[in-house]
Amino acid sequence: MATTSRHDAWAAGDSYDAYMGRWSRPVAARFLDWLALPSGLDWLELGCGTGAMTAAVVRQCEPASLVAVDPSEGFLAKARQNVDDPRVEFRVGDAGSLASQPSGSRDVAVAALVINFIPDRAGALREMKRIVRPGGTVGFYVWDYPGGGVEFMRAFWTAAIALDPMARDLTEDRRFPFCTREALVDLARQAGLGALELTAIESASVFRDFDDYWRPFTLGAGPAPGYCASLSPEARERLRQSLYDSLPRQEDGAIALGTRAWAVKARVG
Repeated sequence: MATTSRHDAWAAGDSYDAYMGRWSRPVAARFLDWLALPSGLDWLELGCGTGAMTAAVVRQCEPASLVAVDPSEGFLAKARQNVDDPRVEFRVGDAGSLASQPSGSRDVAVAALVINFIPDRAGALREMKRIVRPGGTVGFYVWDYPGGGVEFMRAFWTAAIALDPMARDLTEDRRFPFCTREALVDLARQAGLGALELTAIESASVFRDFDDYWRPFTLGAGPAPGYCASLSPEARERLRQSLYDSLPRQEDGAIALGTRAWAVKARVG
């Protein structure tokens, strides 16, 4: 993936699943409810990661087939563990590899939480449109980074910046300022997509306790965990203590924070 910081790390599927994958699953399910597509379709998924969307498509949409593409062998290994279904074919590749897919060969093409990592975002969407048959659907969604749509991530960076102002340039809202409803609609139009619809998908991320919140940041999979892993033990402990002191807790010690993603869908003419 491009447009990454020096602290991005995308190889360890288990670590990423603990950090973001578990919160991606409810969003994927709600996105598919919003698409409201019939069963028996041929799907393509760009950037399948550890298989959150893949599993949701199999469970909710009864696809005839699903080609799931991701550049990370580590993520694909985890996805294969998470999704064992003969209708699903996992392939190593990125947006550029979609050129090998025949035009008009799929009914649906989706990209979950990945478009912001692709250098040529409009080009990727154009390829997805090319692959979809007339009357088919292209859909994608991204976290609302500029709007603080991943509250547990925003809390981490707020504490990190207070201790290390240089961390500001690593935050997702600084790196992905286009993840707004207006800019995403413009992006879809640049790709030649029409009949556009957009919605906000919101979900809760509830951590059992502070350790459940903190441990994924120590595993190094993703920008914030990569930054955390780069710190000296002393600096990491200062950050941990700052978060421990500042995060809101429920009576049972749980930490409840929200997530929001912007989702776009288009009908291919």
